[in-house]
Amino acid sequence: MNDSSGMKIRNGGPDDIPDILALLDGAVTWLAGQGRTGQWGDQPFSTVPARVEHIEKYGRDPFLIRLAVDDEGRTVGSCVLAEEPGPYIPAVDERELYVRNLVTDRTRKGAGIGAALIADALGEARRRGIGLLRVDCYAGADRKLVGQYRALGFTESVSFEVEQPNGAWPGQVLEIRL
Repeated sequence: MNDSSGMKIRNGGPDDIPDILALLDGAVTWLAGQGRTGQWGDQPFSTVPARVEHIEKYGRDPFLIRLAVDDEGRTVGSCVLAEEPGPYIPAVDERELYVRNLVTDRTRKGAGIGAALIADALGEARRRGIGLLRVDCYAGADRKLVGQYRALGFTESVSFEVEQPNGAWPGQVLEIRL
């Protein structure tokens, strides 16, 4: 997939994990700079071994990594897809494609990178004959991230909480029916 800005969407793999971690580190820095540490805290992903291992798992099957790269070949976004949600998400009684991780370069906020990756995920769901695309996100503070997914065409379905050492992490599942 290409768009007018020269951005391309391509498959990723184990060699792209450092780029994904760099995007996540940038997102943590951006969020923390706004005082928004409820989602991912204030420590870079790349400095937390459990988080690094979690992201490294995406480089192995059954995950599909899709990367947005700019016209100079730099990774500016990542979307990880699977046909099953994470362990803390209520299952559904139908086949689905699940966005397990979506992150974009925060220095390019508003450039349409996330929208392009979601459009690509919808295309992948169609290619697989799947009629449901779901995602979960942080639903705390002002629910700003939930609003961003709603703006991309998702509707809210179920809320959930994940117990963390510093309290419950509020989450929201959203979906698009194809």
